[in-house]
Amino acid sequence: MTELKLEHYKVEKVPATAYYIPDFISKDEETYLTEQVYAAPKPKWKQLSNRRLQNWGGLPHPKGMIAEKLPKWLEVYSQKIAELRIFGDLVPNHVLVNEYQPGQGIMPHEDGPLFHPVVTTISLGSHTFLDFYQHRRDASEAGDAITQSAQDHDMPSEASVQQPVFSLLLQPRSLLILKDDMYTSCLHGIAERTDDVVTEKVANLDRTGRALGDGLERSCRISLTIRYVPKTLKMKLFGKS
Repeated sequence: MTELKLEHYKVEKVPATAYYIPDFISKDEETYLTEQVYAAPKPKWKQLSNRRLQNWGGLPHPKGMIAEKLPKWLEVYSQKIAELRIFGDLVPNHVLVNEYQPGQGIMPHEDGPLFHPVVTTISLGSHTFLDFYQHRRDASEAGDAITQSAQDHDMPSEASVQQPVFSLLLQPRSLLILKDDMYTSCLHGIAERTDDVVTEKVANLDRTGRALGDGLERSCRISLTIRYVPKTLKMKLFGKS
């Protein structure tokens, strides 16, 4: 898939810029990736109040991420996404794996300055609705919890009391790409529901094969959020530089 073809998947009904690619991976690849996620060592999982997650590539930190090589099963898809040229010459070096059981979600948040301003997400297992909210730039210092650029996004935010401006329906095996204002000027989150109804707020409806009024029941969903962390550190071994 070339950059020219990527434009075919641009979501026109949202601010710049979002791409939604259905069936970015095959069913066999989905099965393989799911198996690899659950084959990870138990200590790799971090349990939060509303979901659990895995970090691969390192733990992003304002002072820099101590980079670790991605496992082969993730490196393949990091390279595949890099070939879209959405990161320019960069190859994504970090993957956040989130597991969402039915009824679980994530508070509205932004990915923030620790990452190159592009975020890509592969969905496995179940659909979800990714909701987008207007970013409140006049938030107080206390309200800055909405800008959680690391991992957990597990704190409430001002946007959580707002209604979403629009939503994207993310289906299994799809790839979502967000950049430009969609990265910097919008918050995104997932409501804690067990089922969804397709409404006129679904901006990519024409790419989903669904119709207004359709009801969708959630099952377990795994998201692979694939990003590039610009600031990395090399681990010092044995006290030497």
